[in-house]
Amino acid sequence: MSRKRGKIGRPDIDLAGTGLCAAFNLRRTSRVVTALYDSALAASDLNSAQVAILIAVAKSEPVSIETLARIILADHSTLSRNLSLLCRAALLSVSPRSAMRRKLVCLTPEGTASLARSIRQWRGIQARFVGSFGMRRWVKMQKELEVLAAIAARLRSR
Repeated sequence: MSRKRGKIGRPDIDLAGTGLCAAFNLRRTSRVVTALYDSALAASDLNSAQVAILIAVAKSEPVSIETLARIILADHSTLSRNLSLLCRAALLSVSPRSAMRRKLVCLTPEGTASLARSIRQWRGIQARFVGSFGMRRWVKMQKELEVLAAIAARLRSR
């Protein structure tokens, strides 16, 4: 079977434009950046997802599970799994349902201490990563990522 010159992949499937797939490229980048941060945070016994949750809780506590899910853009099952692990490690507490039928999440004293230790490692890798990329470029990229997240959320809700 002959292939046309310059074509890559299977000749029976049109793969044109797939290299520009937003999901593929964002996930690819996310995996390697997450691995970098996880490696830097290893000494704290937390991973980057757990540190992100602890930071979000610390900034908003007491925070409802629904609000926390919106802040970190996580689906409820993923967030529930992570919250369970953090509660078992005694880093977070989740209240029983309140009169408004909401569960509120707070850092425990152990969670506060663990986050304080993790922040040191996080600051180190953040400074190295952003320093390599450039602060001005990172600030612009952060704004663009927020726009992308909003677009995806809007399209998903349709």
